[in-house]
Amino acid sequence: MITKARKIANAKVDANKAYSLKEASTLVKEVNTTKFDSSVDVHVRLGVDPKKADQAIRGTVSLPHGTGKTKRVLVLCTPDKEAEANSAGADHVGLDEFISKIEGGWTDIDVIVATPAVMPKIGRLGKVLGPRNLMPNPKTGTVTNDVAAAVNDLKGGKIAFKVDKVGIIHASIGRVSFTPEKIAENCQELINAIIKLKPATAKGTYLKGVSLASTMSPGIMIDTKSVQN
Repeated sequence: MITKARKIANAKVDANKAYSLKEASTLVKEVNTTKFDSSVDVHVRLGVDPKKADQAIRGTVSLPHGTGKTKRVLVLCTPDKEAEANSAGADHVGLDEFISKIEGGWTDIDVIVATPAVMPKIGRLGKVLGPRNLMPNPKTGTVTNDVAAAVNDLKGGKIAFKVDKVGIIHASIGRVSFTPEKIAENCQELINAIIKLKPATAKGTYLKGVSLASTMSPGIMIDTKSVQN
């Protein structure tokens, strides 16, 4: 059953129109139907074949205005790195005790940073961490000896993104309480990062579609020309 609020929101969005990023960033606030500070998400459909290794787009980007949500960070490291991780503001720091907790099903965290030295121990956690996108990866900067920089980046608004099996990138780029300008700037920063990763082997149109939506609210189609500098 569609609620009255959702019907009103749907009526404000022209499903056949591609809005400019500026228009969409204003409209996404107007059509929000939740009473909480919803996440604002971007969905980018790419002209790539994710089955091909060189077209499986993934990367990171530091959003200029953060995500509006403080990430819970676990650092898995050797004892000599623990003080550095704690000073940087990691929520949890350690190794064996957390490996045991994760094996028992604990995943009450948003991101895991690990030093290269402990990766052999973490490998067996793949079945738990993989499906939740929590496995540390050098490509996203979460396998590093510079744990302080990694924690600072993640707490400051750095996000990881990757294309799914049907060629779409989904990413949270802010909250509905953000100003339209902040939503637009965060969205543009993400798309710039995605454009820079265009593989040489991708044929045809790379940026096929972009949409913006807040939680439980209608999606707004964005004119791809308005986000390509």
